[in-house]
Amino acid sequence: MPKEIISTDNAPQAIGPYSQAVKTGNLIFISGQIPLDPKTGDIVDGSIEDQATQVLKNIESICEAAGHGLEDIVKITIFLTDLGNFAIVNEVMKGYFKEPYPARATVEISALPLGVNVEIEAIVSTNG
Repeated sequence: MPKEIISTDNAPQAIGPYSQAVKTGNLIFISGQIPLDPKTGDIVDGSIEDQATQVLKNIESICEAAGHGLEDIVKITIFLTDLGNFAIVNEVMKGYFKEPYPARATVEISALPLGVNVEIEAIVSTNG
């Protein structure tokens, strides 16, 4: 099945050998996004709320570049360096997602790239 690469300047460029997103069939796989400001390339300092908000803005920009929105996301995986931030990230997500919510997994890991506290990857359905 052919792959289509999706990229936008409104989300951070990849910091390694991967694409922002790849479309294949009726699915778009958005690579893990960290709280990088796409305009400056700097990590968003501040609270876990600030970091999660920037991550979701980045995901939203990639969705838009693919002609879709957050409502088309069917699965999210959240990586946290402190599972104690689970409830805080839930509150941030409520500002971006409405029912029916996407399926989700949240995993605590020891470290994330560039020392950030949250990374989120997503799968989008184009069957909207």
